[in-house]
Amino acid sequence: MDGGKDKIFRLAELFSGPGGLALGATQASAGPYSITSVWANDIDKDTCVTYRNNLHKDNLGKVEHKPIQDVEFDKIPKFDALAFGFPCNDFSLVGEQKGFDGKYGPLYSYGVKAINAQKPDWFIAENVTGLRSANNGGAFRRILDDLENAGDGYDVVPHLYKFEEYGVPQTRHRIVIVGTKKSLGLNFKVPSPTTEGSPLSAKRAIENPAIPANAPNHEKKKQSIRVAERLAHIPPGGNAWSEEIPAQLRLNVKGARLSNIYKRLDPDLPAYTITGSGGGGTHVYHWDEPRALTNRERARLQTFPDDFVFCGTNESVRKQIGMAVPPLAARQIIEAVLKTFAGIEYEYVPQNLELKKQNSIPLVLT
Repeated sequence: MDGGKDKIFRLAELFSGPGGLALGATQASAGPYSITSVWANDIDKDTCVTYRNNLHKDNLGKVEHKPIQDVEFDKIPKFDALAFGFPCNDFSLVGEQKGFDGKYGPLYSYGVKAINAQKPDWFIAENVTGLRSANNGGAFRRILDDLENAGDGYDVVPHLYKFEEYGVPQTRHRIVIVGTKKSLGLNFKVPSPTTEGSPLSAKRAIENPAIPANAPNHEKKKQSIRVAERLAHIPPGGNAWSEEIPAQLRLNVKGARLSNIYKRLDPDLPAYTITGSGGGGTHVYHWDEPRALTNRERARLQTFPDDFVFCGTNESVRKQIGMAVPPLAARQIIEAVLKTFAGIEYEYVPQNLELKKQNSIPLVLT
């Protein structure tokens, strides 16, 4: 595929979030291939401001704040690479897992529409592990079939990535689907893990190097006296159900006991999954100090650089960080895509999610 001339793929992104996937993509390169972001869309206003301020300071690209249903894909800037981490609420293992019957399940179809409109050379899609089992597995089969048959046809490689095996200091597992246009005759392979067996710990990620005191999004949230006292009795790696907590400080909760409630980080292990949802008790807690992490510390665990400034209220920033794709993971996967185009060999592992042909009915898009 390497024709000897520089090739800059023009990247468009749906459901962009604050820009983690695009940041990793624009940092990736291989041979003559690199990527520039030309257009992005998200329904959240603060998220769009964050994306624009960090990735489009030169105004070469466009970030549109509007519902995906209002986007006309044949009228947006020309792109030859597409990214979409379609909303995962209805595919998550936490909750009712409504799949296609939920509000968010059908949103992946806008990725298919975008592919149909401009037929990019390749695409990358990301979602939670619960996608595999939604609708008894039918949702995953349907999505893979529709992506394979989109545009002029794509070779699709789905894989369940454990991001802690790719340098991310966090046990974050996600399904990533890479598709390359069939007519190009490429053979994308899943890149080999880089930190398998020796993951980066939460403490090292946060403290080495130390976060500057004046770093953006680094304000410490004041804990109530009761919460601070409760945390003081929870050991590193423990949660709200630890036996060390005195009776008067224990939570009065019946039924399921979620493991991440007031869960403190273990300094010697990767963090547990950073999320963008949830209320009090789910903000990720320091292993030593009796407090929740700052947003900058959370961003470190998501591999965002310290000069990446998130815009909005403290809670809005927390949500943006938790919903983002870790840039480091995105860069490694996308760099493998670029190496595939450039004909550069790299170490790889077998894909662990096979595209099984079923008697599924393709989604009809209008």
